[in-house]
Amino acid sequence: MPQITTAGNADVGFCAYRYQRHQAEKTLLYQLVSNYYPAFTEYLAREGKVLPDYVQREFEAYLKCGNCQEERLVAFSCKRRGFCPSCGARRMAESAALLVDEVFPHQPVRQWVLSFPFQLRFLFASRPLITGQVLGIVYRVIATHLIKKAGYSNKTARTGAITLIQRFGSALNLNIHFHMLFLDGVYTEGSVGDSARFRWVRSPTSRELTQLVQTIARRVGRYLERQGLLERDAENSYLASDVVSGEPIDQILGHSITYRIAVGPQAGRKVFTLQTIPACEADEFTDTTGKVSGFSLHAGVAARADERKKLERLCRYISRPAVSEKRLSLTSNIEKACPMSAANALGMALPTSSSSHSISWLVLPLWCPDREPI
Repeated sequence: MPQITTAGNADVGFCAYRYQRHQAEKTLLYQLVSNYYPAFTEYLAREGKVLPDYVQREFEAYLKCGNCQEERLVAFSCKRRGFCPSCGARRMAESAALLVDEVFPHQPVRQWVLSFPFQLRFLFASRPLITGQVLGIVYRVIATHLIKKAGYSNKTARTGAITLIQRFGSALNLNIHFHMLFLDGVYTEGSVGDSARFRWVRSPTSRELTQLVQTIARRVGRYLERQGLLERDAENSYLASDVVSGEPIDQILGHSITYRIAVGPQAGRKVFTLQTIPACEADEFTDTTGKVSGFSLHAGVAARADERKKLERLCRYISRPAVSEKRLSLTSNIEKACPMSAANALGMALPTSSSSHSISWLVLPLWCPDREPI
């Protein structure tokens, strides 16, 4: 096995490696942030607004990336939790390896993806504790479905899931949605002295998904009403008036959710979007989506018990960072910046004259009120 050449083995004939640090300052993302982040903060200052301290620290640390003593040991690297593609990719790989090697048993696993109406995305972005309670509701609905479909009750069978709450869409827009990896079946209690046995469950049909998403929408709505966050009349449901706090971030949240420019002279205008062919596997094109009143539940991707590599790809997918450097580019024919995150089809082109808007959207993966990230 080739080794790194040192003074002691330089003459042994081993192949030598040479350390080359990650040059973040040469990437397009770094150039965009360094050029437009100061202008963005100045714009907010003129409006009498300011970003939270931990968000500012994230931007400032990113701009120092590669210049802080050129740290070579992973254990002492910066480990930022925002939009840095390098830190995000490392955390994605580490998380996927942990889940596959130490968490998931050798049983089939299915991905369930739940997205929400625009109004609830705004609520969840500003009230993370509410998001956690809603996740509990969603988990109970899907777990009960799997247990009953297997022919058991909640007292005699159990299932399990790992959920990552993603805050971004494929165009770096704010999109709170759940990526849940459920065991594709249930464990049943054995007799005394026997271990639990696994029972596989068939994939959900479109009708079942529609029924599930109806149940989820109804229970989430009732919970939010009890919390005083949702109001209903004879025809419509809408957020309570005190949900919007009036903080500077609210304007950015609302514009990002609806794909609109948040700051500058073009504020409020719809962004120009590009449509491309999504990079999906063949089994992702199956008709396994239930949609009701802005709620959408998808469950078309699964990994068999022997498909551990596919399971790791799924784990990487749900833990991917918000920004992919490979999908960030400047078009040659028009002066537009195209942030493309790691997902797939939807790209966004922004005029360079208003690139402070793209900086405003980078704030959103960092924004988490009521608690400061470690």
